[in-house]
Amino acid sequence: MVLVGPEAIKAIDKGGNMAAPLLAEFLGGRPFLGFIAAVAFATILAVVAGLTLSGAAALSHDLWVSVWRKGDANAREQLRVAKIATVALGIVAVLLGITFKGQNVAFMVSLAFAIAASGNFPALVLAIFWRRATTSGLVASMVLGTLLTLTLIGLSPTIQVDILKHGTAWFPLKNPAIITIPLSFLIGIIGSLLTAETDAARTARHLGRDEAMHWGQ
Repeated sequence: MVLVGPEAIKAIDKGGNMAAPLLAEFLGGRPFLGFIAAVAFATILAVVAGLTLSGAAALSHDLWVSVWRKGDANAREQLRVAKIATVALGIVAVLLGITFKGQNVAFMVSLAFAIAASGNFPALVLAIFWRRATTSGLVASMVLGTLLTLTLIGLSPTIQVDILKHGTAWFPLKNPAIITIPLSFLIGIIGSLLTAETDAARTARHLGRDEAMHWGQ
């Protein structure tokens, strides 16, 4: 900001994403700019490839095989679902990239962290450190925490003002994590307390059935 100047940075990209390349050009000329651009391109390619592979694996193995097919799926079917998921994730990523063009990349990453933190962090902490946590409560925390974060992001100034060009936004904060993470904890705690007896009874039934099968054998 001091060496290059905010006007020069905003003239190229209003989101400020070209600040580092412009600084490299200011300090080392075109050769240094080319080096930084190559490093940035390689880093982006590695991150996108890693996220695409992990997302496709989660959709094909965790959701399709484990949840939808109940473990009854061969390797060929799993590979086919993974390929379809890869293409679908790529299309969604391209559409989101076009939609959020001009936004600061670092800020958009913070929104992704907010979604992940609201959906995963409370459930992980409760599962590890709270003995009364139940599966139903943790699932409710993950699902509702994620949906609540996505909803508040959609109602925030980032979407309503910057993208949709509305005058005001329904939700005042650009990043809702300070609200959604505590709410996700609260959902997990309340859900665990309300479903403690149900989960305990279900576990007892499973244990009784397994014991009966054991003695039957």
